[in-house]
Amino acid sequence: MFGITPSARLRPSPYFEATLAEGVTAFTTYNHMLMPTAFGDPEAEYWRLINGVSQWDVAVERQVQLKGPDAGRLAQILAPRDLSRQQVGQGKYVPLCDHQGVLINDPICLKLADDLYWLSIADSNIWFWAGAIAAERGLDVEVSEPDVSPMALQGPKAEDVVAGVCGDWVRTLKYFWFRETHVDGIPVVVQRSGWSKQGGFEIYLRDGTQGTRLWQIFKEAGRPYGIGPGGPNWCERVESGLVSYGGDTDRSTNPYEVRMGKYVDLGVPDDTLGIQALRRIAAEGPRRHTLGIVLDAGDPVKPGFLWNPIFQGGRKVGDLTNCIFSYRMKKNIGFALIERGCAVGARVEARIGGIMQPGTLVELPFI
Repeated sequence: MFGITPSARLRPSPYFEATLAEGVTAFTTYNHMLMPTAFGDPEAEYWRLINGVSQWDVAVERQVQLKGPDAGRLAQILAPRDLSRQQVGQGKYVPLCDHQGVLINDPICLKLADDLYWLSIADSNIWFWAGAIAAERGLDVEVSEPDVSPMALQGPKAEDVVAGVCGDWVRTLKYFWFRETHVDGIPVVVQRSGWSKQGGFEIYLRDGTQGTRLWQIFKEAGRPYGIGPGGPNWCERVESGLVSYGGDTDRSTNPYEVRMGKYVDLGVPDDTLGIQALRRIAAEGPRRHTLGIVLDAGDPVKPGFLWNPIFQGGRKVGDLTNCIFSYRMKKNIGFALIERGCAVGARVEARIGGIMQPGTLVELPFI
């Protein structure tokens, strides 16, 4: 049993006390915060997501706020996706890249007003990056971290729960679109989004003192639907082919290598960060791509903390970036970030814990 040493470097979320009451059994660190990852029964948490509704503390998905006359310009400089037609109330998935075209985050960009944007980020210090770029370009924009903390309701019954709290208007929201509203006087933004393919919403709490109360409101509304706690589910996300920035990417990965090429618009302005490199990569073709892999092993394998090398004919050709036993497929599955010459149907071996595990490369998603 391990403990957590309190530190100003490691912040709890506004839902921390609520997740303790729910019986959280494990956390990870993400954006200098604690994120619940388990509540004692991983298979039950999985099937709750697949068949019902799961409630997640994802306050670690922090917001980088761009506010000011040049907010839209900074958003476009940061994102190699065309934002020129983005509307207020619309979110867009954007791969952020450095000058070499290397992926450094993959947030949702929310446009709240012509002079106000949020980047709902994965795990990296984009505040520093955005602030430095704004200063270097001499832009009239303030970069900050607002008091905003997402909670997710995911699963096929999530819409009924959120509609029961917020009203039937949520049923008309298109994917990644959102609306500002209040829940029992608590200011929130409600967006149809979430890191699963089972459908759902993220509720962006705008008052960190109200985390426990907001959690309880949605928990009570979800009781008739069998709501329970959970978190971003590793098994479901691998089955669904969802990429984890920092998990399935390394320090040289570009968007084309991890199935994000469709979110890159090569015609964005020339001052967009990384676009020159991305144009070259698109023209030449990436050296790696991401495929699924199904291992032959019948029993669950444990890949450990780090990537596991993949071999073909005794030569290293890529890496197994994740691996999980699929409850629906009853097989060990994962992602292979692998040389372009390795195609679907190829036989390869992943070295896991010193043991060579043979498998077959397949298309993503698995399900």
